[in-house]
Amino acid sequence: MTKKNVAEILKSDSVLQEVELKGWVRTFRSNRFIALNDGSTLNNIQCVIDFENTDETTLKRITTGAAVAVKGILVESQGKGQSVEIQVSNIEILGDSNPDEYPIQPKKHSFEFLRENAHLRVRTNTFSAVMRVRSKLSFAVHKYFQENDFNYVNTPIITGSDAEGAGEMFRVTNFEDNKAPVTEDGKVDYSKDFFGKETNLTVSGQLEAETFAMALGKAYTFGPTFRAENSNTTRHLAEFWMIEPEVAFMDLDGNMDLAEDFIKSVINDVLKNCEDDLAFLDKRLTQEEKSKPQAQRSEMSLLEKLRFVVDNNFKRVSYTEAIDILRNSKPNKKKKFQFPINEWGADLQSEHERFLVEKHFKCPVILFDYPANIKAFYMRLNDDGKTVRAMDVLFPGIGEIVGGAQREERYDVLVEKMKAMNIDEKELWWYLDLRKYGTAVHSGFGLGFERLVQFTTGMGNIRDVIPFPRTPQNAEF
Repeated sequence: MTKKNVAEILKSDSVLQEVELKGWVRTFRSNRFIALNDGSTLNNIQCVIDFENTDETTLKRITTGAAVAVKGILVESQGKGQSVEIQVSNIEILGDSNPDEYPIQPKKHSFEFLRENAHLRVRTNTFSAVMRVRSKLSFAVHKYFQENDFNYVNTPIITGSDAEGAGEMFRVTNFEDNKAPVTEDGKVDYSKDFFGKETNLTVSGQLEAETFAMALGKAYTFGPTFRAENSNTTRHLAEFWMIEPEVAFMDLDGNMDLAEDFIKSVINDVLKNCEDDLAFLDKRLTQEEKSKPQAQRSEMSLLEKLRFVVDNNFKRVSYTEAIDILRNSKPNKKKKFQFPINEWGADLQSEHERFLVEKHFKCPVILFDYPANIKAFYMRLNDDGKTVRAMDVLFPGIGEIVGGAQREERYDVLVEKMKAMNIDEKELWWYLDLRKYGTAVHSGFGLGFERLVQFTTGMGNIRDVIPFPRTPQNAEF
């Protein structure tokens, strides 16, 4: 007897073999036809039972959501929509599902409803497809870096530093509620806390990854990060995963090469290994776009967007050139931008980034050399004294997907930048040490993994591409 999953059986041309299969009932109709799915593929396999010779009690237990084990003969299907089906000789109910209570009925559910049932939503076609793509993307990330001699480093989740300088962090403490000791001036005395200092959940593993790059040459971290932003948008999560490579002896040009090659590689990997899921998600997005006003519809399907990325060279444009293009663009002159571009130094919004990608250059874009005052302290200052060696990779539909930079390797310059931004040198003494002992040019970037999954699957809300979203007022499951 052959034990295979649904995906393997549906690809099989070995009919008349006996098979054994376990999965969950998607639908059961006419007391005869079971649509069975085990999560290995988007597609169900039809299992045909002999209802006249099946116990009536068993028939009543074959309901949507029930777990069953079937044995039977694989035969050519007589119906439409599948090439093979299983003629069931034996069925066993492994786990019942009450049809009056089971939330995931075979009908269309809103994404809001499914978020409230996140523990079950992956049983739907959309979310099973999204999560399989997420899994393949995650593997492709590690595969790319391992094949290119990067060293995987697990950077701390609990940290005493704020890599971004944003201050929007979740505090970690061992103090009991309302019992924190205080100093003479009435402030919380963190010297008596578990770690002997104020600590938080990390917003980035970049600074720690730099320490490994400056010893091993190439390093990357891929782990959870946290932002205590009270932001209820389709683009924000309080807990998300970050991909952050760091490379010694690599300048900004090399960093841009790395980002482009990496993104193309992982998306190509998914295009090869998730054909069925991407085809389903492409169709889903096309139907969703039809419900939007004409002016808001995307000009490209999901698969076209993915091919747009992997088949085009990324255009490299300085921030200064981009500002000139935007300032003189028709949408800006006709005041169609929500945030008009009037002068150099403006922080670009998604609408500006998408215009550059989708309308002006019609290819992915890498912007570089941003104004220093809108970027982080660790980015290398250019000789003009007003821009830094920063870069952002811009995609269709979403705008920025990657942010990176050549890091400031000069000790004196970095100290001055930290002072100007009121960053305590004592908190980052170890980071400054990298500039004292064998400093060298080095670069890296950060890519929010959920943003990549969102782009690859075409999902409109970032909460729908992570298994259990953490957002303001929501830490369920």
